[in-house]
Amino acid sequence: MPMQHAYAVEVEWTGAGEAGTSSYRSYTRDHVVRIEGLPDILGSADKTFRGDAARHNPELLLLTALAQCHMLSYLHQAVSRGIVVTAYRDAATATMETAGTGGRFTEAVLHPVVTITDASQAADALDAHVQASKDCFIAASVAFPVLHAPTIVVDGETVAQGEAHA
Repeated sequence: MPMQHAYAVEVEWTGAGEAGTSSYRSYTRDHVVRIEGLPDILGSADKTFRGDAARHNPELLLLTALAQCHMLSYLHQAVSRGIVVTAYRDAATATMETAGTGGRFTEAVLHPVVTITDASQAADALDAHVQASKDCFIAASVAFPVLHAPTIVVDGETVAQGEAHA
């Protein structure tokens, strides 16, 4: 029987101002995301959609969730394979298309740079990204491709690089 995990967040719109939604320009998109026991996240819409660029927007948070999930899945794969990872960073990107009043993400590309201790494990370290991608709950839940183009580093030198693939 599958295990179920429950999550809860509270989102409160704080941008009503004096006039609320009396017009498209009368309100801000500012809001607060609250998660019990954690610091609040100040949110807004993307600047393109009249949001506050100084706040987190849903599009960036979705990309963040994908990058975090892949990293955590990858670190699990590394330890399972006996690969010692000493650093991990990712400069993830995503593309969203809009048309009329709607839109959708069309792709996300993760660009993890992983530092390992043993160059002889570079191929396995690259391969671990394939399984990590399959293991990531967030990537498995979205309706667009999540690709990864990893780089493996040992002693400050690139020893392996993968092409973007799922």
